[in-house]
Amino acid sequence: MMTLAELVAIIRECAGDSDVADLDGDVLDVSFEDLGYDSLAMLEAAGQTQRRYAVTLVDDAVVEARTPREFLTLVNGELTRVG
Repeated sequence: MMTLAELVAIIRECAGDSDVADLDGDVLDVSFEDLGYDSLAMLEAAGQTQRRYAVTLVDDAVVEARTPREFLTLVNGELTRVG
């Protein structure tokens, strides 16, 4: 299972720290847009997630995941499905 801390580490690695919001706070239900990350940044994070966790994420599903909680649900659903 992917955790929020792991997702935050991947986002920081792929897109850097946000100038808009602090990723160390309670961000599970804050939109990536409000956190300062666009869909391109999240697609990059999804690519890194796929490599690290050996899952396949459909680009459309990644873009539709608007919050960290939704992204984690997507990834963990795939991990459960393939595991």
